Amino acid sequence: MPLDEFKEKKYGAKGAKSRSDLDHGLESFKLGALLQEARLEKGLTQAELAGRAGTTKSYISKIENNIKEVRLSTLQKIVHFGLGGQIEISIKLEE
Repeated sequence: MPLDEFKEKKYGAKGAKSRSDLDHGLESFKLGALLQEARLEKGLTQAELAGRAGTTKSYISKIENNIKEVRLSTLQKIVHFGLGGQIEISIKLEE
C-alpha cells in the first residue's frame, strides 16, 4: 500500500486534524534525521557540532530525536558554522 493511501486510511484525508498532526510530525522527524545524517557524514559528535555552532550537545540531541523544534536562524548556524554547509528551502503548495 502506498504511503499516501496508508496515511489517508489511518489518519484521514489531507486537512483532517489527525492527518495534519501526522504530517507535521513527519517533517520534524525528517529534519532531525537529516541533521544527524549530515553530522555523522562529517564525523562529528553531537558535542563537537554543538561547540562549532555555539549551542549545546543537549540541544543538538533534542533536534535529532524530534524532541525540540528548531528555529530557522538556529538551524542555519548549526548547518553553516557546525557543518560547513548551507540550507536549501523549497515550498510545495498542496492542491
